[in-house]
Amino acid sequence: MEWLNEYHLGGIVIGICTFLIIGLFHPVVVKAEYYWGTRCWWIFLALGIAGIIGTVLISDILISSLLGVFSFSSLWTIKEIFEQRERVLKGWFPMNPKRKHEYE
Repeated sequence: MEWLNEYHLGGIVIGICTFLIIGLFHPVVVKAEYYWGTRCWWIFLALGIAGIIGTVLISDILISSLLGVFSFSSLWTIKEIFEQRERVLKGWFPMNPKRKHEYE
């Protein structure tokens, strides 16, 4: 980790990892809504709260920053899960035929 500070690469690493974390959450939202519907929102709430607690407890700025990005992306996912349901109802994404009764 010392070499990140030595070559002033911490910001670039945080930026790249932020991009990857946010990009990872898009398919997670789609798959979570498809398999579990909106009832899985509490999992993302728990992940977000745990991430915030971890961010406060960890002193390393790189790890703390990335954990902060992860935790707030988890919290944002709660909103996206409910919006994904609306996108499924509009026909923009496939509906899980096993949960068809939930969309009526």
